[in-house]
Amino acid sequence: MAELSDRLHKKMNEQIQEEIFSAYLYYSMSAWFETKNLPGFGHWMRCQAMEEMMHAHRFYNHMHERRRAVELLEIKKPEYKWGSPLEIYQAAFEHELHITGKIHDLVKIANEENDYTAEVGLLQWFVNEQIEEEESTDAVVQKLNMIGEDKTGLYQLDKELGMRVVVVPPLFKW
Repeated sequence: MAELSDRLHKKMNEQIQEEIFSAYLYYSMSAWFETKNLPGFGHWMRCQAMEEMMHAHRFYNHMHERRRAVELLEIKKPEYKWGSPLEIYQAAFEHELHITGKIHDLVKIANEENDYTAEVGLLQWFVNEQIEEEESTDAVVQKLNMIGEDKTGLYQLDKELGMRVVVVPPLFKW
């Protein structure tokens, strides 16, 4: 397999940073929900954090398979104060849009460099994954908008979100 170019190497190191920051952000959101006695919302965010770490690890593995070292970059402190569950999920949705943009930038670079291993073998999976990420956070935003101030609705949604399960793909390499 061809060595990963310097340009993609740098951007993938940055993407690992983005994915780990995403996990850190979702853990922060989970902590906020736990303090508000919304364990189902907290659980959903912890599941999201676990998925983000698996995303980081996909880039980690790809870089090693392409004979490039992983350079772990500094992770900034995430926000930790929000006004409501809706505000958190709106922030999560906006964050996923940001990540989608980063993935699209990587696809563009891989395409420009004719790196089909990165573009098709790795990044196409992320393009599809981001559709799911945006859809799942937006679905909760829409439900929270529908619920409004209804505490019973919030309670029921908390129970629903507490049922989320993270599935580790059978061929996933830690």
